[in-house]
Amino acid sequence: MKHLIFLFFFYSFCAQAQFRVTGIVKDENSNKPLPFATIEASSGRIIITDVTGKFEYTSSTAGETMSVSYRNFYSKDFVIDKSTYISVLLSAKPKLTASEVIQSKEQSTKLLTTVYTLTSQNNPKKVLSNFQFKGYNKMVVSAYADSIKGKIDTIKKTRKIKIDSTDYKLKKLISRQHLLVTEKVSLFQFDQGKFKETVLGSQMSGFKSPIYEIIGFNLQSYSVYEPRYELLEKKYVNPISKAGLSDYDFELLDTIPLANRQTILVYFKNKKLINRKGLEGLLYIDKENFAIAKAIMRVRGIIDLTAIYEFDYLSTEKIWFPTTYELKIIKGKNDDPIKILGGTIEFEGEYDELGAKREKKTSDYTYLHSKTFFYDTEINGSFTIEKNSVAIELSEDIAKKDTTFWLKNRKSRLTKRDRNTFAVKDSLAFFKGINAKLFFGRKIINGYVPFGVFDFDLRYLVSYNNFEGFRFGLGGNTNERFSKKYKLDGYTAYGLKDQNIKYHLGVSSRVGNFSNTWAGISFTDDVQEIGSTKFNIDKRVFKIYDPRPINVSTFYHHQTWKGYVETNFLPNTESIWQINHSSINPLFNYAFFDGENLFNRFLMTTASVSIQWNPFSEYMHTSGGKIEIEKRYPKFTFQFTESIPSFLGNDFQFGKIDIRTEYEKQFINGQKSTALVQAGYAFGDVPLTHLYNNSPNNLDREVLLQRLTVAGKNSFETMRFNEFFSSQYVMLHFKHGFKRVELFKKVKPSLVLVSRMVWGDMKKPEQHVGIDYKTLNKGFFESGVELNQIFSGFGFAGFYRYGPNQFSRFEDNIAIKITFLLDLGL
Repeated sequence: MKHLIFLFFFYSFCAQAQFRVTGIVKDENSNKPLPFATIEASSGRIIITDVTGKFEYTSSTAGETMSVSYRNFYSKDFVIDKSTYISVLLSAKPKLTASEVIQSKEQSTKLLTTVYTLTSQNNPKKVLSNFQFKGYNKMVVSAYADSIKGKIDTIKKTRKIKIDSTDYKLKKLISRQHLLVTEKVSLFQFDQGKFKETVLGSQMSGFKSPIYEIIGFNLQSYSVYEPRYELLEKKYVNPISKAGLSDYDFELLDTIPLANRQTILVYFKNKKLINRKGLEGLLYIDKENFAIAKAIMRVRGIIDLTAIYEFDYLSTEKIWFPTTYELKIIKGKNDDPIKILGGTIEFEGEYDELGAKREKKTSDYTYLHSKTFFYDTEINGSFTIEKNSVAIELSEDIAKKDTTFWLKNRKSRLTKRDRNTFAVKDSLAFFKGINAKLFFGRKIINGYVPFGVFDFDLRYLVSYNNFEGFRFGLGGNTNERFSKKYKLDGYTAYGLKDQNIKYHLGVSSRVGNFSNTWAGISFTDDVQEIGSTKFNIDKRVFKIYDPRPINVSTFYHHQTWKGYVETNFLPNTESIWQINHSSINPLFNYAFFDGENLFNRFLMTTASVSIQWNPFSEYMHTSGGKIEIEKRYPKFTFQFTESIPSFLGNDFQFGKIDIRTEYEKQFINGQKSTALVQAGYAFGDVPLTHLYNNSPNNLDREVLLQRLTVAGKNSFETMRFNEFFSSQYVMLHFKHGFKRVELFKKVKPSLVLVSRMVWGDMKKPEQHVGIDYKTLNKGFFESGVELNQIFSGFGFAGFYRYGPNQFSRFEDNIAIKITFLLDLGL
């Protein structure tokens, strides 16, 4: 009984003694908040106000004295009492003279220049030969329950009264639990320039298995020393970089002790920061070695992000090594809806569809908080990174970890609300459909619609060209719900104009897990555009329709048997190795002359290899294979095709070499430049059907508006169909897109400048009988302007043809196009 009475008084005392105080520090004269002011408690604890001047402090004793200091302001003391909110006003010191201002800027610039100069001596990836550690991450998606309207509304709809209790129910729910809680334990390893994360365990409330998009999503940069700092997959100029020294203003605020070492507190803000949209924050710089001892990065815009980096000083290695990373995301000021993490968090726009400012809703109070704790650190050890070709690897049993595993590795206790969230067996109403949406999104981005165990291919539903007319069909392939090891695919189609049925059947089997190797065989009976260049390794990209084939009229019919192996066994590569045997029948006036015989039909047996090498991209390995999580450029594609003499009746002996280089650069100011260099070389006896037409996309019509069509991605918009053919060519495409500009509400066009050119030649032109064409030995040039996404993805473009192959009549060199860019918002 005595023990019970003691515990009762003990916990009662704790409940009374511990209380939370919030407050703000302001300028006494202007009443403006003072960001990053230093507050030191009499106990020695130091806290820093945030970018809005606000602070939060939990006091254990009433009457505790706090001292507030801020550069160029007089310090002030205040006492913690029973008040829950405190406003502290500081009075400014006399303004600095011009010479003092210049001297202050020179001091801060000199300090940051030294920090940048010594980066290679303080960056763990540069100083240490290798290191590894474990990381425990907990991410919470929740809402501020106190801010959600908690009453039940009535909405009158004609004669009916509808009870709207959405916010009321959500407020009750949020008071008990969160919207989503995830936990993840990973092993991080660095060796010989390679950095890899192996996910050992993961669990997400309401989901049976982890969502790959969330695991692979880069919330914040691992290193604070990289030239480009990343927050929520958007890159910013790092203040600790060569460009940062000129792009940022720096201000020395105070001297703060950290880990028994003195650090200089520096505030930084981008000089080009408009309406406070950009990177700003605090750097704690070690006074002895000029390393970063702590960092706070802040972005305020359509969403507000705060990232905090904590480090511990390792005296043996004499470096600051990371201990915790933290990120918080809340809603900022945004006109349009924002979705992140595949729709896990959705912030509605400030205005409704009519342009009126809307009433605040639940999504306005939603937030994301993520914190990672690093532990079990090993430096300069004797370990090797297995399968270092991937940046992230998911263990096979990550979703099957028991309680013992989590108790051993959990570094942040689960609160009652956390436990209540995990106790929910099914996803909350707020999250219902996200898993299905992500599954659907993975398919639709490649042109598939999943239905049970089968993915229907949107390409086959309906299309149009001048030979088949309207073509209707149905097809697709089985998905992982059918089997993760076997796959069936096929389609059938019918053209209303040529009145012929086309079809395809195929079967494949997965023979390698980590390399994602598939072996298969197929048969196809279909038609194909002549002279079209196709890289076998190319992935499918979703298109509502492909505009080019609409006006194509020259095809060949083929019946093709194909055996292939598709694999990623080489690091950062994807490849297809295949053997084809085809029966070819040109469906236009054409014959091939080999010097002795004319061929109206012919047999071809070829072997080919198609390889795409992405040396700078990063991959995540899952149970379903590799996923490219970080697309980086340049990308290189190589394809070699050669006929197999005297095999299965092969009529010709020839070879083809095709190469392609793609480059893309995203600028921090929102602009983007792309370049494409592509070349092909055919040698031997090659029919025109398998040479190069260089992707024309213009009609042979007299009136300009009669040539109005939809622009392609990398086609020549002023080149007419079947105008040029080549046995060898080199083409270059250049594009530069500017940031979208808001002209009116919902009207935000993007200006893109385009320039294209191609040179080519035709060897053995006497072999091709029955068709007239020109060659590109003098080159072909066109340039234009695209005004994309004017409204609902639609835009316009104009192109002009010039150079040696220019037409004599001016308007014949002009092409007007409709552009369409689809934003799936997934």
